[in-house]
Amino acid sequence: MDIFTEFNLNKIKDRQIDTLIGLSKGIVADGKVEQAEAEFLQTWLVQSRSASDNPIIVNLLDRVSVMLEDGVLDNEESSELLSVLRKISGDESYIGEVAKASRLPIIEPMPPITFQGRSFLFTGVCALGTREQCQEATEARGGVIAKNVTKSLDYLVIGTYVTDSWVHENFGRKIEKAMTYRDSGVPVVIITEQHWAQSVCM
Repeated sequence: MDIFTEFNLNKIKDRQIDTLIGLSKGIVADGKVEQAEAEFLQTWLVQSRSASDNPIIVNLLDRVSVMLEDGVLDNEESSELLSVLRKISGDESYIGEVAKASRLPIIEPMPPITFQGRSFLFTGVCALGTREQCQEATEARGGVIAKNVTKSLDYLVIGTYVTDSWVHENFGRKIEKAMTYRDSGVPVVIITEQHWAQSVCM
């Protein structure tokens, strides 16, 4: 690649990010992401992906494509996409820091994780990839992916990026339900994505 080609590609990437920030600000302005907005974003990402290999574009396209693969953007996916776009747009007043025990119902220190035969449920916005990728990594180690919070759930994994007002978010209902079970004596363990990731890498 010559210097002029590299310069032009960098200019394309810069324009893409500027445009993406603008799109993100417009989509999150009303505090929600509609199906049509997600589909429009996906179309733009596909077109942008063909022009460069910008990792931000590639990663976001992967996430949006997974959300829309069944043709429906459900409430939890909409909430997750809203959080991601707020982060991209720089709206820091809505983006939480890394999950902390002071904000979330997590016991410190978090216990060791056993994967084989244990059930896992992911909620919130994951930082290490799409939720599906995290689930695949869990299954590869013998874990089972649960569909809902039940009394038989072993681990509820909370994604890295959570809003300060998580109790009001769609994924907050899963956390509250897990807390209720745990408080009643059911041994469901609530952990952070970081703790899960450390165990995956061991």
